[in-house]
Amino acid sequence: MSSTAFSLGTYITRNISSNRPVINSFDATALRFKSQLQKSSSGEYQLVQAAYEKPTLCTRREAIGFGFSIALLDAICQQQPAEAAEATPCELTLSPSGLAFCDKVVGYGPQAVKGQLIKAHYVGKLENGKVFDSSYDRGKPLTFRVGAGEVIKGWDLGILGGEGVPPMLAGGKRTLKLPPELGYGMRGAGCRGGSCIIPPESVLLFDVEFIGKA
Repeated sequence: MSSTAFSLGTYITRNISSNRPVINSFDATALRFKSQLQKSSSGEYQLVQAAYEKPTLCTRREAIGFGFSIALLDAICQQQPAEAAEATPCELTLSPSGLAFCDKVVGYGPQAVKGQLIKAHYVGKLENGKVFDSSYDRGKPLTFRVGAGEVIKGWDLGILGGEGVPPMLAGGKRTLKLPPELGYGMRGAGCRGGSCIIPPESVLLFDVEFIGKA
């Protein structure tokens, strides 16, 4: 409650010569108090301040609960745009390199620097939608030096940018579609006994979340 309500609300008893009380603009602040007319022995009316009406105040528990509700609502409102962006179908942009990309969530942090040790989560899928690998399932992001050839070329290009692809920013989420030459090419990956987890000449889809430097 503002201290003004107390400083301006104190009413001083005064005599009023007319039969009706007059309340000026300053006296209007005294409406927080109960007032009543009393007739004095001389026959004049006096406006007398009675007991103060204590305003209703919320308890500490109610105030904390209200603050928590506001914070929760704000968090939900902030999450909704990002969740809606991720749920929206992603329209891929084809770059001159053959790499197609789409930003589901644009990052807010710095971009990666070539040779920097970074962390990224990902889900890898074949063109038919079959998931062949996921760092989320392992509960641990991939750590590697970007641009140093430690991962397939499509990953370096998709995160660092170049050849018509903008660099990713930390906190961003991007879908990458890699042609075979930017993926595992003719050799495939995870091959054993004539069967490959990633068959040769496969087009690959990756949902990449660039967390930031490691």
